[in-house]
Amino acid sequence: MPDAAFANIAPFAEYDGLGLADLVRRKEISPAELLSSAMTHAEAVNPKINCIAHRHYDEARAQIASGLAPGVFHGVPFVIKDLGVELANTVTSSGSLAFNDQKAAADSELVVRYKRAGLVIFAKSTTPELGLTLTTESKAFGMTRNPWNLERSVGGSSGGAAAAVASGIVPMAHASDGGGSIRVPASCAGLFGLKPSRGRMPLGPAMTEPWLGLATAHAVTRSVRDSAALLDATWGLQFGSRYSAPPPPSGSFLQELDQAQGTLRIALLLTSPTGSAIDPECIAAARACARLCESLGHRVEEASPALDAAALNAGFLAVVKMSVAQALRDRGAQRGRPVSPEEVETVTWIFADQGAKATALMIADANAAFQVAATAMGHFLTRFDVLLSPTLAKPPAKLGILGLSPVDWAVFTKEVTTYSPFTALANMTGQPSMSVPLHWTPDGLPVGLMFTGRYGEEAQLLRLAAQLERAQPWAQKRPTLS
Repeated sequence: MPDAAFANIAPFAEYDGLGLADLVRRKEISPAELLSSAMTHAEAVNPKINCIAHRHYDEARAQIASGLAPGVFHGVPFVIKDLGVELANTVTSSGSLAFNDQKAAADSELVVRYKRAGLVIFAKSTTPELGLTLTTESKAFGMTRNPWNLERSVGGSSGGAAAAVASGIVPMAHASDGGGSIRVPASCAGLFGLKPSRGRMPLGPAMTEPWLGLATAHAVTRSVRDSAALLDATWGLQFGSRYSAPPPPSGSFLQELDQAQGTLRIALLLTSPTGSAIDPECIAAARACARLCESLGHRVEEASPALDAAALNAGFLAVVKMSVAQALRDRGAQRGRPVSPEEVETVTWIFADQGAKATALMIADANAAFQVAATAMGHFLTRFDVLLSPTLAKPPAKLGILGLSPVDWAVFTKEVTTYSPFTALANMTGQPSMSVPLHWTPDGLPVGLMFTGRYGEEAQLLRLAAQLERAQPWAQKRPTLS
């Protein structure tokens, strides 16, 4: 529990991460006081939104007591996702009962870099089992609720991270993205979410390319500058890396925000690659965003890349199912008894069964489809600089629709395949992609707009995001938790 001595400190919700670090540098508040404020606020709002999977309050206090690194985020409280990263001597349960006693022997490389940046890690955020769906609901932890509307999903699989930021517990939180899991929660929670290029971020030590390169990691943030500064602090080669994405032109993503943004050629995509329907509210949001871009001097043209959606979807599913089968097999071997169907969600068990039957040819076909798509997108982005679309095909879904233990399999399949038809493409091609919070529905639900850039060109996306943030600020938009 938080220290009682600091229980009356109000949350510092008006500051982003860099702003909090500046307060610490100027000695207006201490890291211990910031930590206590974050823990107090977490305890106040978590019963309403259920975004915390594991509390690491003692570890955070010990981190401060042992001396924080003098990094750019010195003293800023931080939350990591309960999936894909490890904090020494704590459990990473991956949103699953089958992993609920898996304790880490050491910090993963990304956590090492977070600590080097001065961040104080005090909790892990909720995620669906193994990050397999675009809502944050699980047998292990229950439903994570959207701070903008408690009956709605906050997205997935980094939904707990997004709920923690949107509710003011922290100004930014670690997130990961294998098919949209940074951008979808950012859209649902009214936040900024950048998925970096393949090879940009460390994901080890156990692996360098989860889901055969589909998955990567970064964060959901309130401000664009926090995302840029955090990227500066964490990107780059790790042991075992096959390659690394190129550095930003100026050498710093944060410094790129001060560079002039020239006229961009923006392709506007308003149709689903699979032909499924797009909610009129999302279409209206994209058109409004296009007009905003034009008012800033950019050129916008409706256009879409030529892609084989069927081959891409088949390849994506093959890779994910194989990865699930591998994860459950390895977990069983690690603990000395196989994972049982009672320990996992219905969809997880089905995926594992089907993944175990996948052939090498299916994975080779998937890899070929991804390479064809990456080539097609490369050619497409010689005509344009970025691709704009709605992040999601619908506003935030109601809870109970996208969970991994559905009552009606047919309904689940339809809903999950039509909810997010745009996001997974950037995972398959390896391109950077971001969701920007520029639209809210008449009933107050956030709708994100997605921009996808050329491989390795996060700097261009961040410059555009900063320009949009100045033109149409979103920081003052906050949900009210009753």
